Amino acid sequence: MTPEELLTDDLIERIRERAAGYDERNAFFDEDLADLQAARYLRALVPVDLGGLGWSLEDAVRGQMRLAGAAPATALAVNMHLVWTGVAKVLRDRGDDTLGFVQREAGEGEVFGFGISEAGNDLMLFGSRTVAEPLPGGGYRFTGRKIFTSLAPAWTRLGTMGLDTASDDGPKVVYGFIDREDPDVKVLDDWDTLGMRASQSRTTVLDGAFAAPDRIVRRLDPGPNADPMIFGVFACFELLLGAVYTGIGARALELAIAAARRRTSMKHGGRPLAEDPDIRWRIADAALAHDAIEPQLRSLARDVDALVDHGTFWYAKLAGAKVRATETAKHVVDQAVRVSGGSSYFAGNELGRLYRDVLAGIFHPSDDESAHSTIANAWLGPVGG
Repeated sequence: MTPEELLTDDLIERIRERAAGYDERNAFFDEDLADLQAARYLRALVPVDLGGLGWSLEDAVRGQMRLAGAAPATALAVNMHLVWTGVAKVLRDRGDDTLGFVQREAGEGEVFGFGISEAGNDLMLFGSRTVAEPLPGGGYRFTGRKIFTSLAPAWTRLGTMGLDTASDDGPKVVYGFIDREDPDVKVLDDWDTLGMRASQSRTTVLDGAFAAPDRIVRRLDPGPNADPMIFGVFACFELLLGAVYTGIGARALELAIAAARRRTSMKHGGRPLAEDPDIRWRIADAALAHDAIEPQLRSLARDVDALVDHGTFWYAKLAGAKVRATETAKHVVDQAVRVSGGSSYFAGNELGRLYRDVLAGIFHPSDDESAHSTIANAWLGPVGG
């Protein structure tokens, strides 16, 4: 089943109709999630033999573009579950079944959250402020605060990480999975933001949260490394994130075109603004930028699926795709607002909501600065290297 067949027009329209209400109430997308689970969308990247749809990463990119055009915050939050199931697929495709339990449990209906981000940690995957305390037998307890934990009201499993400085071979960045039922996990009700409100990406406090030995999936030296799981996280996160924002841009362009055809100009004798050369230029400018992004995201996703080796340029390509996708979406939404006029400034207007939602793209890793550093290192080598 293709993304377009699974995310039917009726389903997309129901999700779109609910988006404004979630945003106004600062509420989680419970009904959307129920519909998406019923459609088996959260099992998209799970193999068929484990109860999933067996989609490729490229399929998921297409699906997320379509979903984000209806409800950006819903799509952004679902992204975090798809990232972990995507990483499991990336590893399995390369002969590594470390995250086989993620695929099995997702196929059984578990929902995975992404508990990585920390305030003040610009090392992201390569370091942590969270303490990972080693236990006899190979388990760990995690103590720290994770921010921007999307799907906060709904996740049942949380993939997280912390720094082990106590082991003899330390320090090590430790990745593991914890359960929602753990009494040492507390989800705060602190999400009240400018945009992406329905994602409810709340702070998660870990106070010795336990990850069993069979849920510890990596112990890595701090800093950049070529581990396949790190590549999988980076690839799935950047490409699926780019898909969400590209979906926002596509919807903004649709709304701009509709507005240009609906609005008329007294200056031009009551003719529609779609005939005004300045408006036509703005829409053409937005379309010119937008049309370049989807092929890039899909091409890179196909390369991940096909195990293409871009060597040291992989991270530069992925970071570049994310930055281009988010910055282009911002530009497209801005042009759409200018075309649509003052009505988009009113609360409840869909374009006004997209304008707020699209701004979140600048905060996701890789940000503009780190992407430029990654790309410079790929082309020029490290400073002093």
